[in-house]
Amino acid sequence: MGIIFNKPLIGVIMCQVETGGHPSQLVHNKYLDALLLSGGVPLALPHSLMQHPDTLETALSALDGILLTGSPSNIEPRHYGESGDEPHADAGRDTLAFALIKHAIAHHMPVMAICRGLQELVVATGGALHRQLHQQPGFQEHREDHALALAAQYAPAHEVFVEPGGLLIDLINGCEKFWVNSLHQQGVRALGPGVRIEARAADGLVEAISLRDCPFIFGVQWHPEWHSGESALSRLLFDGFINACNRYQKESRS
Repeated sequence: MGIIFNKPLIGVIMCQVETGGHPSQLVHNKYLDALLLSGGVPLALPHSLMQHPDTLETALSALDGILLTGSPSNIEPRHYGESGDEPHADAGRDTLAFALIKHAIAHHMPVMAICRGLQELVVATGGALHRQLHQQPGFQEHREDHALALAAQYAPAHEVFVEPGGLLIDLINGCEKFWVNSLHQQGVRALGPGVRIEARAADGLVEAISLRDCPFIFGVQWHPEWHSGESALSRLLFDGFINACNRYQKESRS
C-alpha cells in the first residue's frame, strides 16, 4: 500500500492579548477560514512552545506549512538594530516567529506571511523597517482609519504593481497590477540578501516579497484573508500556498 497523503497541516502563529484579566493568545477567524477554504488544516502554535524545544520540534516535524498572520503589535526594534521601546510589542510572538522562519528556510517549508508576518520575514532575513512610515517623506498614508467601520478599513486603498519574473505574477496568472487594502503603521526600509521584491505600491513601498532560494516563502503587506472567499485574488494566493504545502508534504513524507 502506498503512502496516504492527508490535507496539509498549517501552523498558525497567534498574538498575545488579555481577555477579562486572563493572559490569552488568539488568531482571527478570517485567517483560519481562508486556510480551510483552500484545503488546509490550521493548527494554532502557542508562544510557550519556545520553552519546550522538544515539543516545538515535534510540532514542526508534523507541519506542512506556516502562516504568519497580521497583528496589532509591532516587532521590537532591537531585532533590526534600532534602540528604543515599542509600545505595541509582543515579545513572545517575535521569538516564535523568528524560530518558525529559521526552520522553514532550513527545510524549504512553505510560508505565507501577512502584514506583520511580512515584516517578521523581512527582519528574520536581515532587513529593517520604518517604525513610523507616515513620518517618512514620499510615502502615502498606509494606515487604516479606526473611526470607520471594518468594511471601510479593509476596502481597497491603493494599487500594487507586480514585478516580472517572480512568484507572485505566476500565482495570479500574469496580472501586473491590482488594488489592495492597507492597514499598517510600519513598512519595509531595507531587505536582506536573498530576498526578492515581488510587488510595490505606487509610492515605491515594498508590498510583497519572496525568498529566492526557497520554493514558497512568500509575504504580502496587505490582508488577503479579509473576505477571502469573495476575492479571486485572495483565492489565488491561498490556493497557491496550500498547493505548495501539498507538494511539500509529498516530498517530505515520501
